[in-house]
Amino acid sequence: MSAAAAPAPLAADRAWILEAPTPPAWVEDALSHLPELLLDHANCEKKAASSALALMFAYAEDTRLALALSRLAREELRHFEQVQKALGALGVAFARQRPGRYAHGLRSVLRSGEPCRKLDLLLAAALIEARSAERFALLAPHVPPPLERLYEELSASEARHFELYIDFARTAAPQEWRSRLEALASREAQLATTADRLLRFHSGPLERAPEV
Repeated sequence: MSAAAAPAPLAADRAWILEAPTPPAWVEDALSHLPELLLDHANCEKKAASSALALMFAYAEDTRLALALSRLAREELRHFEQVQKALGALGVAFARQRPGRYAHGLRSVLRSGEPCRKLDLLLAAALIEARSAERFALLAPHVPPPLERLYEELSASEARHFELYIDFARTAAPQEWRSRLEALASREAQLATTADRLLRFHSGPLERAPEV
């Protein structure tokens, strides 16, 4: 049985807001390019912490949100440290990478005016965390021992994070959050499931040469 044919049983439960599941081809690509994937994973943890801090500064008057994001940012930085340790254990040297299309593509459909922007930022963060939770669960049974337990733990952690962002989105816009989530989830699914030129943690599967 291929790695992609045996997804972790909790993957779907931890990603209920996603419009489409990760394609099996992405799992195969990820396992075939593990050093590249891990380097991007480490960068994603830094970006997750940075995004949480940016929201804290942007909406400082929302003290409940600020306290929750402070804790979340610290947790994301601990995840970064854990991934760095795993990189060392696996002998993967640091290398800079070109950014993938995912984050930019998702940001491109966010609204700019308030209060719409706050809602969109919360929902976008929820979708990113949900995709992370799903992919950690898919990869965990197939990665080397230094990563297997870590990815199981990270799947649960990212699931908590996306639920937290969804809770704040519900509070921010009780009447609109679900319809707006559906719109953003459609864009997220397109970015995460269609053929991509770069293999990244949130990318689509790599482009394949056309069959002759």
